[in-house]
Amino acid sequence: MTETALVPTPQGLHRAPANRLRKVLRAAAVVSCVPYVALKIAWIAGSRAGIPEGSVILDHPGLMAVANSVTILMDATVVVLALLLTQDWGRRVPAWLLALPMWAATGLLTPIMTGFPLQLLVKVFTGENSAPSGDEPFLADWVFSVVYTGFIVQGLALGTLFALYARERWGHLWRGAVSELPGSAVGPRLKAAAVAASVLAALSAVPHVMWAAGSTTGLNQSRIEQRSADFHLLEGTYVLFAALTVVGVLTLALRRGRGLALKTPLALAWLGSGALGCWGAWLLAASAMPAADAADQATALMLVTYAVQMIAGLVALAAGTSFLRRRVRDAGVEGRGEGQIRGRAA
Repeated sequence: MTETALVPTPQGLHRAPANRLRKVLRAAAVVSCVPYVALKIAWIAGSRAGIPEGSVILDHPGLMAVANSVTILMDATVVVLALLLTQDWGRRVPAWLLALPMWAATGLLTPIMTGFPLQLLVKVFTGENSAPSGDEPFLADWVFSVVYTGFIVQGLALGTLFALYARERWGHLWRGAVSELPGSAVGPRLKAAAVAASVLAALSAVPHVMWAAGSTTGLNQSRIEQRSADFHLLEGTYVLFAALTVVGVLTLALRRGRGLALKTPLALAWLGSGALGCWGAWLLAASAMPAADAADQATALMLVTYAVQMIAGLVALAAGTSFLRRRVRDAGVEGRGEGQIRGRAA
């Protein structure tokens, strides 16, 4: 993707209703960050709000302080993105500088937006506690409710703002159907990258399928003992996003789908690759840290799974970026061709 100007609508780019909607969404995104950031700052300052006695969090105060500081910065990025997507100066930001953090935000928030409501539904319809009995305390239930609700609001607000922004700035790149793509839109290298991303995504999904189905193969002892309904749901969501990645990138690379709108496989690839890549990187970083207890040490299969998951997301992102760059190039060639025809006619 390259920097392009926003395409104004016939009624004008900044209509009053659209402006009001953007302001409401921006406010929602910013306000939803407050509880999470406030809680993290309190913990860094020494507060134990929401942390039960005996929680494993209290065993590593220095490490948790660093982790909390990093996550505060990550949540602050949400505020920056909300401003960027709604201010005039945001239209002059290079495409990559906006798209990359938005891809990361989408990847980190979408599984939470999917998994947390499912976890609540399981509790409502089964009446069962999602945590295993006798499990060591980690955080109070209200912490998850407050934090994850805030994440869901952030995801909905940022996602809508980005959809509006992207449609105005880059919407011309995904007009039409997949079957209408010219041969120049997908070259051999792009097809190879798409196939590689699909294979890696499928491979990373295999252990998640096993773990979601109840297998303990490749899990460390701590994870085996802490398995719960939430664990199985989470593993299932990784399989879902791997499938979205495969369907999205292969549909584009092979130009299949007949009348399928081009934006559909692009959206699937965006969501799937973001979830795989970002959560793969997060889990890999967390699992690679040395553990005081051997039962908590990540196994080789866990590390490989998270690494392959991360690489699959990154390769899919690279393939998507290459595809959109080709679309920009083709659009430029078409524009120059039309200009030459007009000149000759004149």
